[in-house]
Amino acid sequence: MYIVENQTAGELPVLKIPSALQTQFEAYLRNTTMPKHVQASYTKWLRYYLDFCQKYQFPQAQRESLPHFLHKLQDKKQTTAQQQQASQAISLYYTLVHDRDSHPKIPSPKKASPSRKVPEKSSPRPDALPNAAHITHISPKASSLGNTPPQPSPTTVSSPHQTHTATGVSWKARYTRLVNEIQVRHYSPKTLKAYRQWVRHFQTFTRSQDPEGLSSANVKEFLTFLAVTKKVAASTQNQAFNALLFFYRHVLNQEFGTVEGVVRAKRKPYVPVVLSRAEIAAILPHVSPPSDLVVKLLYGCGLRLSECLHLRVHCFNFDEGVLTTHDGKGQKDRTVPLPATILPELRAQLASLKDLHQRDLERDFAGVFLMNALENKDTHAAKEFIWQWFFPAKQLTYMQKTGEYRRYHLHETHVQKAIKQAVGRASIYKRASAHTFRHSFASHLLQANYDIRTIQELLGHSDVRTTMMYTHTVKSVTIKEAKSPLDF
Repeated sequence: MYIVENQTAGELPVLKIPSALQTQFEAYLRNTTMPKHVQASYTKWLRYYLDFCQKYQFPQAQRESLPHFLHKLQDKKQTTAQQQQASQAISLYYTLVHDRDSHPKIPSPKKASPSRKVPEKSSPRPDALPNAAHITHISPKASSLGNTPPQPSPTTVSSPHQTHTATGVSWKARYTRLVNEIQVRHYSPKTLKAYRQWVRHFQTFTRSQDPEGLSSANVKEFLTFLAVTKKVAASTQNQAFNALLFFYRHVLNQEFGTVEGVVRAKRKPYVPVVLSRAEIAAILPHVSPPSDLVVKLLYGCGLRLSECLHLRVHCFNFDEGVLTTHDGKGQKDRTVPLPATILPELRAQLASLKDLHQRDLERDFAGVFLMNALENKDTHAAKEFIWQWFFPAKQLTYMQKTGEYRRYHLHETHVQKAIKQAVGRASIYKRASAHTFRHSFASHLLQANYDIRTIQELLGHSDVRTTMMYTHTVKSVTIKEAKSPLDF
């Protein structure tokens, strides 16, 4: 049960943990020697944990819920230190629950008054706290901070749709096999990240049941949950379906079968956002180096952001005016013409790379990161100039396992932030991103009467139907009125 604090018209209800539990937990923290700012962080982690348990209907005071919560923090890209701090905070909460249950003099939190409860249709905020009045008993052995908790016994958890059994079966071996199956097929790291994340969500939804006992019915319930409860987009639902299809077929070695009763979401026809040439000219002065040169290549060559940042020195052929992208989307290579207007800037960037490479060699760095087993075939390749990133990161990356310093390329987020700031400063009121410049490249070529097959090859599309979407981004110059050729 949530307690609603002061609320003004038009605002979402502010949800707060019952004051009795918060008072107990804060008093418990004051008895420790940790600083006050750390105590506030512990209270925050407890708030998130209880909200997680209420949202996914995990038992709040049983340690079997903690690994699922930590997995959620990992999905939210929380650091290792933050995850450790959250684990310590929840462990203290378990200890508080045990001490309170062992000493009847400690009052339990009172339920909120029915007149102040949140309406059923209101959605909880991320910092909302579920009521802790329904906390169940926990074993004393599992309540000590720092001790290894015992294996939880199967616990029945009821949900509005069905009854789940939290078995606590480890999926570690399945995750290892998932990684192996994806890497042996040379799928991209982004595909691995997305598939592993969806399998983790599926594990949480099934309460870590034995994967061998799962069937297509579990997938049906999960996809229905995503569409009805989470209201995800069609592309998101389809990505989850593909991830679980891969997981069943290649990891569990089970035929997926037909998932009856679940309608595969169909993505609506997408019309990409396109910038005019005047808008691009207004944005570029607001992009700081080296991101400005990245944006010019995105628009001038129709590159994806990942393709541009993965460019190396040997990709540029200045004599022929050709740029070659290797291992793009779908592990495909293609060539595109280099824009003549930015050749001086590209040559200046190449000269600065020579100076940076020389300084790195003097510092005895281990070289750049290379793909696959290239470094094993050529031990000197990582330090050779032709393999250096064309857009290198500003600082070297320290490798803890080997104790070496290596150079990585410019991170995508730096370019994305620079583009977002530049679009705002240029007062462009469009949802422009890094990929918008690739869309603009194709649209402007089509507007200049280049045929669709040429644009398809420049973009690297496998199917011309993908390129056809750009016909909706430019004005049609064809004559639509039917007329006989004899009357021309």
